[in-house]
Amino acid sequence: MTGLSVPALDLDALDFTKGGGLVTVVAQDAQSGAVLMVAHADREALEYTLRTGEMHYRSRSRGLWHKGATSGNVQRVVSLATDCDGDAVLARIAPAGPACHTGATSCFGEAALAADAIGAVDATIAQRQATTGHGDTPPSHTQRLLADRNLRLKKLGEEAVELATACVDGDAARAAEEVADLVYHALVALRATGGTLDDVRRVLAARAR
Repeated sequence: MTGLSVPALDLDALDFTKGGGLVTVVAQDAQSGAVLMVAHADREALEYTLRTGEMHYRSRSRGLWHKGATSGNVQRVVSLATDCDGDAVLARIAPAGPACHTGATSCFGEAALAADAIGAVDATIAQRQATTGHGDTPPSHTQRLLADRNLRLKKLGEEAVELATACVDGDAARAAEEVADLVYHALVALRATGGTLDDVRRVLAARAR
């Protein structure tokens, strides 16, 4: 590793004394925004983080800790930022694997992975797809769309036209509703092709760079 390709963290701006030599580090997936874990770091751990471009922490039980050194689930640093009090760091990372020692993606479970509204919608679509054809209950609207290519493409086109109409009319409230409808139907159509919201996030992240 050659170090960070982002502005270096100003370690002198951090207040290590408040936490007995440690600051709290919140590790957030830079792509999805999901909170993956919370740990602590001292000055030495953050110096290693800046030097290697991968997250290092300080554990009261294991000492200096390079995340993923044993498991391979390293966390490449995208950016580091301090909070307003200087006693916490937000680490936006690109994880190579699960953050939690249990093997879960996030230490906070599935709720953290669908913390934003669009993520929650995508998670619901995935759940509907996984349960299609199971049980005796009638299929949901999402399941009907997933099962019928012509129906979902028809709905996708209708929502796009309705959004365009709302924009022509200058109706911001209706346009917002139509965007929400279009996003939902687009995610269903994407899921039917085998794609996911994470694929879209990767494309956007690459374009942002």
